[in-house]
Amino acid sequence: MTGSKPSYPQPGQDKDNEAFLTAWRAGRLMLQHCQACGRSIFYPRAICPYCWSDALLWKEAQGRGTVSSFSLVRRPNDAAFFDEVPIILAEVHLAEGATMIARLIASDPGVVAIGAEVVLVDAAEAKRYPLPTFRCV
Repeated sequence: MTGSKPSYPQPGQDKDNEAFLTAWRAGRLMLQHCQACGRSIFYPRAICPYCWSDALLWKEAQGRGTVSSFSLVRRPNDAAFFDEVPIILAEVHLAEGATMIARLIASDPGVVAIGAEVVLVDAAEAKRYPLPTFRCV
């Protein structure tokens, strides 16, 4: 090992999540939206989990939500995260109605609470993280 910090593990890309990952690399959050039942969907997939329609469109999300639940990860599974503990892993209920698990950045993990408002990190900071990451408002 060279002593440099290991890079973050990268998500696998396939035809269902390609638009999602491509948008995130540009600092944008895209969600699938079902044309049949009108619901927003996360995680990306081929059919709507609510009505089984395959009429899905990609729409840009506002990037805002609230914390439904969270956990402080003190023993990460990958060496890339060892210097960053505790890592806040949160269930975020997005303004569009979908819920996702995402990393939450806070200077003080003690200020994170259920119901806290969160917003996506800005596009420049998003380049650091392989998946959508939020910050407390």
